[in-house]
Amino acid sequence: KEWLSKGHGEYREIPSERDFFQEVKESKNVVCHFYRDTTFRCQIMDKHLSVLAKKHVETKFLKLNAEKSPFLCERLRIKVIPTLALVKDGKTQDYVVGFTDLGNTDDFTTETLEWRLGCADVINYR
Repeated sequence: KEWLSKGHGEYREIPSERDFFQEVKESKNVVCHFYRDTTFRCQIMDKHLSVLAKKHVETKFLKLNAEKSPFLCERLRIKVIPTLALVKDGKTQDYVVGFTDLGNTDDFTTETLEWRLGCADVINYR
């Protein structure tokens, strides 16, 4: 219940960089998708993250428009879209950059992404 009250269990967009810092402070595990509207692969990532957000309530799943977050993209050195920032205890521990770790293909499975997030220990993956 506490997780759900903090926005876990759903995949949602946050409006600004300031919201990012607030959201990350509230939750132990956060996956944040830095996306751009015009990038087709971001839609593929969205589809998988929507599924995983419902399945892994222990982690908060967010998306942030990279074009509206230049400070954060600079600070986190985000150059490739899509990039997932994997945050534990308020610190960015790892990144999933593009689809390289997911088999370098557009038709990777949700399970592949789940496994990769599990490797970073940002979700409970068995």
